[in-house]
Amino acid sequence: MGNTLLIKNMVCARCKSTIVDLLKRYNFDIESIELGKVVVKQELKNNYEAIKTGLKDLGFELIEEESKVLIEKVKLVVIQCISENNVDHIISKITKEIGKNDSAISKLFSKSEGITLEKYIINLKIEKVKEYIQLNQLNFSEIAYNLNYNTSSHLAKQFKSVTGMSMSEYKKIQNWDRKELDQIV
Repeated sequence: MGNTLLIKNMVCARCKSTIVDLLKRYNFDIESIELGKVVVKQELKNNYEAIKTGLKDLGFELIEEESKVLIEKVKLVVIQCISENNVDHIISKITKEIGKNDSAISKLFSKSEGITLEKYIINLKIEKVKEYIQLNQLNFSEIAYNLNYNTSSHLAKQFKSVTGMSMSEYKKIQNWDRKELDQIV
């Protein structure tokens, strides 16, 4: 079994690739890699500070506190579910993955991030809606269906509440004011 690095802001395939390149520069053999987590075969102690600095220079952060590890795992589960259009029962998926009850996770998340877990999920879903609108491949009803909204009007209300404009207005302005997923809190 290798040594595990838990990495904040690692949210996509490009992030993985960037981190692989960094670790290869330090001659690490990667045992496994997934969003937010890399397992290397070698001991970390000799290059730990260099890796930590290298990650920081690239916009990532090595996670060392247990509570931050849990929060990052929660974020990664939510991002993965939304990216895969697998948004049914996100909270139950989080509790299964983390191994804590939803109340404890919600309290820890709110305390750490200054936003409720529910609001975080909504914000990520709205960013996904913006992506769908920008790609112009689905109509609003299809977008609502993909993100597990009961109706497109429910999505429309939530979109307007978060962004201050309707989805139609957003589509017309084509000023794609989208946030990076790792910057949403």
